[in-house]
Amino acid sequence: MAATLVPYHDRDGFIWFDGKLVPWREANLHILTHGLHYASAVFEGERAYGGQIFKLHEHSQRLIDSARMLDFEIPYTIEEIDAACNEAMKANKLVDCYVRPIAWRGSEQMGVSAQLNKIHLAVAAWDWGSYFDPQERLRGIRIGLAQYRRPDPATIPAKAKATGLYMICTIEKHRAEKAGYADALMYDWRGRVAECTGANIFFVKDGALHTPTPDCFLDGITRRTVIDLAKRRGIAVHERTIMPEELPSFTECFIVGTAAEVTPVREIGPHNYQPGRVSEQLLNDYMAAVQPAKNAAE
Repeated sequence: MAATLVPYHDRDGFIWFDGKLVPWREANLHILTHGLHYASAVFEGERAYGGQIFKLHEHSQRLIDSARMLDFEIPYTIEEIDAACNEAMKANKLVDCYVRPIAWRGSEQMGVSAQLNKIHLAVAAWDWGSYFDPQERLRGIRIGLAQYRRPDPATIPAKAKATGLYMICTIEKHRAEKAGYADALMYDWRGRVAECTGANIFFVKDGALHTPTPDCFLDGITRRTVIDLAKRRGIAVHERTIMPEELPSFTECFIVGTAAEVTPVREIGPHNYQPGRVSEQLLNDYMAAVQPAKNAAE
């Protein structure tokens, strides 16, 4: 029996909205909001473990940096954004949850130019478990091959975590799910291996990690965390160009992201992998790193 869908607009709780907590169902904006029509919005995805949001300050900094790439300034400091995220989490009585700050241009002007529009900021927090089916995740997920490619950074602010950049990700995620996959691997505009629709990707060969250089897609906070964990273990990490013809040469594969955490992969299109020692070690190391008790001890 399928689980009952609880729509995100019709929930109990509170959302932090422009400096104050408002009832969840009342956190609304006008239909002519610039962010809706022209994708002038940036966001973050964060996870809290045991009441502490992992690498919160880094997420808040990236939110501000992303907004500046879209030519707007969020009217809050990093510390104020940190506090808003914690306030939203606590107001909803959550300790293990997902946190979503988002900033956008308002509705004062409608058109491509919107220099007089007010900049808004909201933060929602909700209970969100594994991004992938838990049983499937333990075995390693199956990934298809996307048709759309990550764009040339000369054509779009590729380093921003901006809403518009996820349009093709939604299309490819839907395409993959309809074909029976959990996600899709995207190439970049040059035909090189890039990332999945919402996560960075790593491969294993001869005990070393190989991961695409993030020159046209997001250098994820989880990605950087996993690289650091690998180096602490003495695992060699090669950030480099990876071509599609190399995919059969790797023995293990996993994807990483705030939502995905560390998720092993057993298949990418026609290529098969066996979740193994390196993937398991880094999955365990990551889950240990995000625990507040361990963080406090270090």
